[in-house]
Amino acid sequence: MSLLQLQRVDFSVGGPLLLERVDLSIESGERICIVGRNGAGKSTLMRLLAGELKPDDGELRVQDGVVVARMAQEVPQDTHGSVFDVVARGLGDLGALLARYHHALHDGDMEAMGAAQAQIEARHGWDLDRRVQQVLSRLELPEDADFAALSGGMKRRVLLAQALVRKPDILLLDEPTNHLDIDAIAWLEGFLKQFDGSIVFVTHDRSFLKALATRIVEIDRGRVTSWPGDYDNYLRRREERLHAEAQENARFDKLLAQEEVWIRQGIKARRTRNEGRVTALKAMRRERAQRRELSGNVKMEAASAQNSGRKVIEARGVTQAYDGRVLLDDVSTTLMRGDRVGIIGPNGAGKSTLLKILLGEMQPQKGEVTLGTGLQIAYFDQHRSRLDESLSALENVGEGSDFVEINGTRKHIVGYLQDFLFSPERARAPITRLSGGERNRLLLAKLFAQPSNLLVMDEPTNDLDVETLELLEELLADYKGTLLLVSHDREFLDNVVTSTLVLEGGGRLADYVGGYSDWVRQRPAALFATEPEPASKSVAVSAAAPAPAATTAGGGEPKRKLSYKDARELEQLPARIESLEAEVAARTQAMNDPGFYQQDGAAIVAANEALAAAQATLDAAYARWAELDG
Repeated sequence: MSLLQLQRVDFSVGGPLLLERVDLSIESGERICIVGRNGAGKSTLMRLLAGELKPDDGELRVQDGVVVARMAQEVPQDTHGSVFDVVARGLGDLGALLARYHHALHDGDMEAMGAAQAQIEARHGWDLDRRVQQVLSRLELPEDADFAALSGGMKRRVLLAQALVRKPDILLLDEPTNHLDIDAIAWLEGFLKQFDGSIVFVTHDRSFLKALATRIVEIDRGRVTSWPGDYDNYLRRREERLHAEAQENARFDKLLAQEEVWIRQGIKARRTRNEGRVTALKAMRRERAQRRELSGNVKMEAASAQNSGRKVIEARGVTQAYDGRVLLDDVSTTLMRGDRVGIIGPNGAGKSTLLKILLGEMQPQKGEVTLGTGLQIAYFDQHRSRLDESLSALENVGEGSDFVEINGTRKHIVGYLQDFLFSPERARAPITRLSGGERNRLLLAKLFAQPSNLLVMDEPTNDLDVETLELLEELLADYKGTLLLVSHDREFLDNVVTSTLVLEGGGRLADYVGGYSDWVRQRPAALFATEPEPASKSVAVSAAAPAPAATTAGGGEPKRKLSYKDARELEQLPARIESLEAEVAARTQAMNDPGFYQQDGAAIVAANEALAAAQATLDAAYARWAELDG
């Protein structure tokens, strides 16, 4: 029996139905990716599955006992408190009680702790407290850290924990890779492969999609179609379907045209009184009027400028530190005209700082940067700060003019924006009404209207649908100038850049030939140690972690030879981990005894601290085992 079913569901937001007669079933253990153009209704479908929206018609059926949890596309603005608070919030009122107890425990407020403790006991809530602790441990989250102070990637990991703490049978993820760096995406990929429930997700990251999806669900002109198998199979079969649809539409339109010629003969048609033929023609007209055409593709063309000088940027001996941490240490690099350079590094490594220094927007603390002659720079910034929120799309691109000139061709702004799939009405609307994908398309339209010979793009792929991404790749491949690209999209990097600058930590900036995959093959073996090893952690939310199993780090790389002392330690670690797990389980069981909370407050605090210390020792043993076994 299916875990969840949508049956004949309709949903509209004004105008044509956004989703029409949707039939969809989710089975146990599936990993389903929802694909479709920006605005097709992917996020709406996710919210219907989560029960956050009610269909206009049809019904949602959820099997008894099935838990559905959704991780939002964007971090809610009102999210505050410690990491524990935010994760526990996934448990509702009882989660808030647990958070209150932990705050009282941390502050030593015995009265507040006792009051919260009594309510938790009355609702049998200690099992849920352990579940929160287990999820925090599995996702390696600092429970006492202030959520607001975390990086964007860590905030999304906390929101994932908030969804997981409910022990969902179906986990809904909307653009989970947004704002994550490459290492974090690799970690999430590994985590979700081991998740023992069903997953429904939306993503623009094709590498992530191909690694995870076992079924593709497409939304196209309101209809939802399921495509078993992998993404490449979906692309092949979709192309076949669209070809067959185009042939059928052409046959229908030819027949309709013939019937329109017949009916225009008028008197002859009435004299023969072929009422059946007239009725059939009216039905054909209605069918043609109701046909929803396939959305067009974005038509991108970048305005070119005169060639820059042969040497575009030269950096010599650049050193830059921030908040006591060295981002760049005596770094030198040269960009030549026509180079297509990707910049790779973890969040916080200094990619944006490097960009600003290379473009002359920031003076390095040491060293110098020389810009070449004749540069005309177009800059796509990931925060879209170059869009004026108070203006419409037309006003943002036109900047006071009704026309733009692209490579000698003069275009009216309305027509130019239609090339980027903005209807005249949408183009005149305030940009506050635009979706994330539409804003990215608008920024691309504004960017490509400016003549340039140095194109700088900082995370341009967020929120773009796959078709637009592929067209952007084609445009960048034909771009005549120099390209500097910061991206965490591995396939996009592979398809666009010819060399990569990698911030490897410790102030190092390394230069590699090729894209992301080429870097993975060329990078020093020592860098593998900095990558997450999701397979070495249990990702199921369960009461006890599994016993360690031998793995090989680095995707099949040979293990390093251990010293006798380390080999001996590795041999003894499984038994030590088993002993520590037993200790944690025994302490947890003791705390479940109602009589435990009849002790004085100092004894309860001491027992909590002892349990926390045992858990920390266990986590350290796991980390040491992963280090030695790698």
